[in-house]
Amino acid sequence: VQLQASGGGLVQAGDSLRLSCAASGRTGSRYVMGWIRQAPGKEREFVAAISWSDSRTMCADSVKGRFTISRDIGKSTVYLQMNSLKPEDTAVYYCAARSGLGVDLFPPKYWGQGTHLTVSS
Repeated sequence: VQLQASGGGLVQAGDSLRLSCAASGRTGSRYVMGWIRQAPGKEREFVAAISWSDSRTMCADSVKGRFTISRDIGKSTVYLQMNSLKPEDTAVYYCAARSGLGVDLFPPKYWGQGTHLTVSS
């Protein structure tokens, strides 16, 4: 499985942005996809995940109410809609996935390249 993330950039606080992650290869229907981020000097942090089979979602408390994860089955793509962005959302965002059911993203087996998001105050 290959994951291709895109959509990062430089925005101002309060802005919105959408990240995309396209999956290719032997994905099937039983897997979980999501996003993990790493801010400068900090450890990686779970952001959000979605079950490909039943679209159940899970989000970190730090982004609840601001970020929404969704999927497009036909495009094998997961989206992370980020609203009301804050400077503390600045990080490298990694798309990740694992095979299986449920909505827990960990431990991820597949990783995409990171996409950078910078939120200026």
